[in-house]
Amino acid sequence: MSRPLPLPFPDETEAPLVTELRFPTSGVTVSGAFELNEFAVLTSDNLEFLRLYIRVRGNLKEVERVLGVSYPTVRARFDTLLRAIGYEPEAADPQGAVLDQLERGELTPDEAARKLRR
Repeated sequence: MSRPLPLPFPDETEAPLVTELRFPTSGVTVSGAFELNEFAVLTSDNLEFLRLYIRVRGNLKEVERVLGVSYPTVRARFDTLLRAIGYEPEAADPQGAVLDQLERGELTPDEAARKLRR
């Protein structure tokens, strides 16, 4: 019976090295040193987020709706996922941040317009 990889593993900082592959249908076993790709070593939280992100075709607003959390929370989880697969998230767009504040009602339209003109 197969189980998910026990990752992350306590006190290990490097990705595991797979040393054996078994193909149940053919009964073939291959020994060697095989590296897992960046997706194979994702935590269960990151993997579930990635599955949802793919299911909604990369629409973070839809991820927000499905999870019932704020857009900044979704962005933070997305940034965590990016780091986990070896990418550094892009710096936030200051205009986008102003528009997000406007959408959440944290700024009036006049305040947002003033900030966008700067």
